[in-house]
Amino acid sequence: MRKTFIGPQLRRLRQERGETQVQMARKLGISTAYVNLLENNQRSVSVAILLRMFETYGVDWRDIADDEASTRLSDLRAALHDPIFDSTRPDLHELRAAQAHAPTLIGAFLRLHRSYLVASDQLMALLGAQGGESALGASPEGAVHNFFRRHRNHFPALEEAAEGFWRGAPPEPDDLYAALKARLAGDHRITVRLRRVSEMPDTLRRFDAAGGEVWLSEALDHPNRIFQLAHVAGLIEAGPILEALVAQGPEDPQGRARLRVELANYFAAAVLMPYDRFLAEAKASKYDFDHLATGFGVSFEQACHRATTMQRDGAQGVPFFFLRIDKAGNVTKRFNATDFHLAEYGGACPRLDVHMCFRLPGRIVPQLVEMPDGSQYFVIARTVDRPTFARSGQDNRLAVAMGCTVEHAEMICYAEGFSLGSAPATPIGINCRVCPRANCDQRAHHASILTTPVDERHRGATRYDAPGAAR
Repeated sequence: MRKTFIGPQLRRLRQERGETQVQMARKLGISTAYVNLLENNQRSVSVAILLRMFETYGVDWRDIADDEASTRLSDLRAALHDPIFDSTRPDLHELRAAQAHAPTLIGAFLRLHRSYLVASDQLMALLGAQGGESALGASPEGAVHNFFRRHRNHFPALEEAAEGFWRGAPPEPDDLYAALKARLAGDHRITVRLRRVSEMPDTLRRFDAAGGEVWLSEALDHPNRIFQLAHVAGLIEAGPILEALVAQGPEDPQGRARLRVELANYFAAAVLMPYDRFLAEAKASKYDFDHLATGFGVSFEQACHRATTMQRDGAQGVPFFFLRIDKAGNVTKRFNATDFHLAEYGGACPRLDVHMCFRLPGRIVPQLVEMPDGSQYFVIARTVDRPTFARSGQDNRLAVAMGCTVEHAEMICYAEGFSLGSAPATPIGINCRVCPRANCDQRAHHASILTTPVDERHRGATRYDAPGAAR
């Protein structure tokens, strides 16, 4: 068992019951000094004491031992990377001390910062800004993103269910479609039918549970037909697990429906790309996503999605973040198991080459970037094609970006041409409205955090340039 520290939770439990440390120590059969050490996170708690707390106070020991400290600390670090804190950012030691001794204050601060982000998002929407999206879940998509992030984009119950799905060795990639059709027919009396685009216009998949049929559009390519069948199998066979997870998510019906879809997608990916085999192949190929997509019979985007879920304790992969962006610069999907502020709030900076890769369809574009706080990331971007229903929709492309901190870049094959210790990094920001790079030649708006007025006697690369300002 890993060491578990419960200082703030134990102090709150004692104070809620109006007890002194002496009284709590007497009830638990331990010394007052030990209670003090536990409350100050100077000792980890044992299983025996957790069980004694359950017997004495009637609280679920899993609630007490549920260590949200690392997630809360990640949220705090991400919030403090906001440029408004640039000159007053505390160090990690101060953050850990605040987390240990003032968790309620930390929670209040995070709620305040989140309200600020929502207000900023609404302001940008009113001003016609593009690319600003609430990081807090003002939309169903945002709520789903936050739910996945709270779970580090990893769901052990779904992984376990996926591992037992095939009841033996999984089929070869060429046989997956037939195997899934047979599974749905044999176990659930569901028939799979391929339909012409004219029969189901603007629809890729329709599942009629009562009628026992799944309709797939011929607009789907082979990997996506397989994925849709795995998704339907997940809705049926992992239904109780999905519902248990959905019950922990957003309360509104739209948010819950979106969460159910994404969790079923997670299950489908885990079925088609089993955790251990995928992680081993990813490391062996240095995360060659074309190789992984070919080897597992999936799409490039699906392989990228799966790489972000490699977060199992003791068997972790590179901690990637994932962004998907449309041609207008809108971030249509995020996956992030880290505290990278670029992944949480970024994607709208025109210096990020994910926007440029629309000019190079199908090619991987690698880039080393640096945020205003000096943190550096290695990012790859590539276009992906969406299903085409008609001639008018042939250019229906999106772009995906996969990134990690530069410390992990040596594990990725696409970084082999970079001198990571000395290669220049492209300076980027979150978006123009909160970026402190005053003299960026791509600036589209005067940032709200820049207080130096524009000099009417000076004209730089843009009308927002300020003489002598840093890039």
